[in-house]
Amino acid sequence: MDEKLHEITQMGIERPELIKVVSNVQSNLVPEVAYTYHILYTFVHVFHMRQRKVLSDNDWTGWMRWMKSAFEQGTISEIWKNIEVEKWFDPAFEEFINKELIPTVKNK
Repeated sequence: MDEKLHEITQMGIERPELIKVVSNVQSNLVPEVAYTYHILYTFVHVFHMRQRKVLSDNDWTGWMRWMKSAFEQGTISEIWKNIEVEKWFDPAFEEFINKELIPTVKNK
């Protein structure tokens, strides 16, 4: 399933106009938003791997650093706030982002 989701998001990055097949809300979807979804789906995959205890503590620490840096330095936090996350991500991941990564941005 993860591989299928990866393929779908990859196609969305390469051809953002295809995203209207699953969401016609934003008809002028720019490549940055499509890329953000791909990054977020990668983050959710890592998050679920951590929940299933597949990642070591060291791997998780590395991913946390990368995710926090992305939310602090990039535009991903702005895009996160402007998408309907409850439609695309599970509640546990949404809570993780809002409690663990977004506060980092606010405290800067």
